[in-house]
Amino acid sequence: MIIRALAENTSISEKYGSEHGLSLYIETNKHKLLFDTGRSGLFIENAEKMGIDLSVVDTAFISHGHYDHGGGLSSFLKINQKSAVYIHERAFGEYYSKRPAGPTYIGLDKDLQDNERIVFTKDYLQIDDELSLFSGIQNKELPSHSNKALLMKKKDDFIEDTFVHEQNLIISENGKTVLIAGCAHNGIVNIAERFFEITGQYADVVIGGFHLFN
Repeated sequence: MIIRALAENTSISEKYGSEHGLSLYIETNKHKLLFDTGRSGLFIENAEKMGIDLSVVDTAFISHGHYDHGGGLSSFLKINQKSAVYIHERAFGEYYSKRPAGPTYIGLDKDLQDNERIVFTKDYLQIDDELSLFSGIQNKELPSHSNKALLMKKKDDFIEDTFVHEQNLIISENGKTVLIAGCAHNGIVNIAERFFEITGQYADVVIGGFHLFN
């Protein structure tokens, strides 16, 4: 398996751009995958510099409904004509961040929610013998303090985001399991425990943004 970071908060050299967000390119035995798209089209620029052709990606995922993980989705749909995009059914909700000027929308571009290539998911989906997705995190142990600044709109009120729209990817290959998380807003401990409930074992490798540092 090959995993390349296309966009992240830092970069290894001045050659590659960085931004607040995440995008990963993953090659497995059967698939060429894109996990999140960062906040802009930067992931495409970095991929080109790495010699990665995103037009051949066959399956893409958006981990949750925040712009820093799905902001580049429209750019991806333009350069790739075949990939399905798996997104949780609640990901196009009203999501905001606390800012000095008041709550600021940080959700996905709602114009994309009717795109025919989007596949909406729920709590669990087995895609094939390599790939599955899960959400439905119930435990609330060791939550990230940064979650308190993240809101969702319910009617006319703003409440703390429950992150029901966050999903995680399981990749099974050569007898090993890899857990890919986007931001782990639900808490990486709770996500790992949910993984155990589903699979009966802990992941061999866990990769993602854990929100452990403010």
